[in-house]
Amino acid sequence: MSPDEERHSSPADPELITDPDEKANKEARNGLKQFDAVIELVDYWLQPDRPFKLRPSTILHLHRIALEGISAYAGNYRPAGIEIKGSKHKPVGAHQVPELIEELCDYVNDNWSRSAIHLASYVIWRLNWIHPFTDGNGRTSRALSYLILCVRLNDRLPGTNTIPDQTAKDKTPYYQALESVDKAWEEGRLGLNLMEELLSGLLANQLVSVLKAAKQSSK
Repeated sequence: MSPDEERHSSPADPELITDPDEKANKEARNGLKQFDAVIELVDYWLQPDRPFKLRPSTILHLHRIALEGISAYAGNYRPAGIEIKGSKHKPVGAHQVPELIEELCDYVNDNWSRSAIHLASYVIWRLNWIHPFTDGNGRTSRALSYLILCVRLNDRLPGTNTIPDQTAKDKTPYYQALESVDKAWEEGRLGLNLMEELLSGLLANQLVSVLKAAKQSSK
């Protein structure tokens, strides 16, 4: 996939907003709300005596916020098949989505002792692979991945240059990592290496931004 190509869904449902500028503004506002929702969930799960369990309702909640006022299917699984433009991957049939989302949650819950980077990488890839929504799959997968990363690290990660922000600015490495895992999966293995390297680098950049801010003097 060339840097100019963009991997994205082709929504089949009627759009609630047809004006491109209005839609872009709404997506931006929803993106901020979705990130706030992630932080609220992190704070909730970091309270004492609240063992984390990933459930489908959490995924649907994050998607609902991202697509509120944009799609009639906000917070709901897609009702039919879907195509990912810019990718060779063909998502599963709509009837398989609920069961595969349950399996995604089970994997995270059953493997909670594994590294935060591994779990965050698995989630961001697997949700994209299932592609459970008509639109907003990428936004929701990145938000969910960041939630898992924070909760697994038991910290509301500091830094303003967050992993979701960095990914939004340059999606090419993210797309390439998704394609790499897709290819490995077709070969019968879970090859998350490139995605883990990507998220590790983005996390380092986020934390470095804190150090840089700490060294700056106010004038």
